Amino acid sequence: EIATRMGFDWIVIDAEHGYLDMKNVMEHIRVANLANTPILVRISEIQRGLIKRIMDVGADGIVVPHVRTAAELAEAVSFAKYPPEGTRGIGAERATRWGKGIGQCVPRANENSIVVAMMETVEAGDAIDEILDVPGVDAMFFGLHDYSATSGHPGTADEPSVMRRAMEIQQRIRKRGMPSGILASEKEEIKVRLEQGFRMIGLGFDTTLLISAATRVLEAAGRKVPESAWW
Repeated sequence: EIATRMGFDWIVIDAEHGYLDMKNVMEHIRVANLANTPILVRISEIQRGLIKRIMDVGADGIVVPHVRTAAELAEAVSFAKYPPEGTRGIGAERATRWGKGIGQCVPRANENSIVVAMMETVEAGDAIDEILDVPGVDAMFFGLHDYSATSGHPGTADEPSVMRRAMEIQQRIRKRGMPSGILASEKEEIKVRLEQGFRMIGLGFDTTLLISAATRVLEAAGRKVPESAWW
């Protein structure tokens, strides 16, 4: 709700990690829908019933984590799209105005729904051309911590050799005309990512933004956050 009032271009609800259940997700979606702010849900897995329910309650699209192959991404797209492009069933839920808007909502739903794939595995990087050939994918969002972990360097997102490979993949994505995204929450980092050609910039999580603001006011009051706070 705060983000929609502040004018963020888009919001992602993270249903892959953490505690959010479908009721929590729907409440966030409802607020974003009423504020006309595009809202995506990062799903926990590629599962037909899960994706259908998320789209039915009014999400504008999904973020698909840990993509490894073109085939599994194509399956996720299929679950998010109505026939003939996909296999999503038509229900009398929020997405169709509880059935009263089926004739108006369904014909334009496929064009308006968004599928973002997470580029966060070595396997996806190696198969990037096949993945980019999957119809219905709108953007590739880089998860550098997971990409680094699958490269054999868990707990870091700046191993030089791994980052060089990740940027090679990002340039390949750009050449194919696909938008790419990444997290960047500091001014200089945002500038660098924009110069690298990233156009879907995630400016932080609710928790990281809270920690950042809380750290600043603690330091202004003469208190330092102990390193042990994060152990």
